Amino acid sequence: MQTETETDPYLEQFKEMLTPFELEHGIGPITERISIDDEIDEELSSRGQSFFEIKCEVCHDLDQRKIGPALGDVVERRSPEFVMNFILNPGENVLNHPVGLELLADYHTEMPFANVTEEEARAIYEFLRDYYDAR
Repeated sequence: MQTETETDPYLEQFKEMLTPFELEHGIGPITERISIDDEIDEELSSRGQSFFEIKCEVCHDLDQRKIGPALGDVVERRSPEFVMNFILNPGENVLNHPVGLELLADYHTEMPFANVTEEEARAIYEFLRDYYDAR
């Protein structure tokens, strides 16, 4: 059994295969930092809520574990680029990123691709950010 300070050698091998950006921000089409205003874009958030309800809510809740993790505080834990890359490229992140591998071990389910565009992923992120800020 591993202690909290020990790293899993299996996960370490994936860290060596990824760029520093991918380690911090996930694997996917978002390959550089994106600019996000401090102020919430309410229209974008509203569209994101609709996309979330259609494409994410079957597996994710905002405040409690479902098939996948609760996402109400994901904007506190992960960068916008990470969230968007995970939405846009879940298969590769689940199988080739240390965070994805840990989630797979915890939830025993691989997140499927929900046919989300980059614009929809950005809107979903804005909704999650708006939800978190309103808490």
